Amino acid sequence: MREHGTDYFQNSRQATYVHREYAIRNPLEFAGYGEFCWGITATDGPNWDKRTVNGIERQFYGYYARGAPYGPDDGTIAPWVVVASLPFAPEVVIPTVRAMAQLDLGAEKRYGFKPSFNTTYEVPNSSTGYWVTPYHFGIDQGPVILMIENYRTGLIWNIMRRSPYVVAGLRRAGFHGGWLDGSGP
Repeated sequence: MREHGTDYFQNSRQATYVHREYAIRNPLEFAGYGEFCWGITATDGPNWDKRTVNGIERQFYGYYARGAPYGPDDGTIAPWVVVASLPFAPEVVIPTVRAMAQLDLGAEKRYGFKPSFNTTYEVPNSSTGYWVTPYHFGIDQGPVILMIENYRTGLIWNIMRRSPYVVAGLRRAGFHGGWLDGSGP
């Protein structure tokens, strides 16, 4: 990232905005994508299935590494990845989380939002009318908890910065600048 004049924090902030902008532009015309419905990552999906939706043949996936803006993309959104972006761009994440809380995704349940949903993949007998994963994954919850706390207090990042093992490892790997040299966020 050095060659591009950026760092992990700024890169993550820009990636958050790229994902949001991709959903706003919605080049593949998926149902539901928009300013307050974005978050594409490796996650559970509806099924390995081809369907024609509104005259467009769509390829859907099960668990798969999705990406934006270069794909693959099948219309599956992961609310947890939005929440994990909180410390990088709270001004766009908080309104998105509030909007997603209005969807029937289990936000008020014990484990919070279901990890993924796809409003393009219709499921007629479901309470939403579209696919919502029936599962929760612990691996998704880790980044959510850590990043909420980083947004609130910076605790996790501060602990990491004080760890001589982390600092030594990063320096040995060739990292420098920012907080490693006493500056930056």
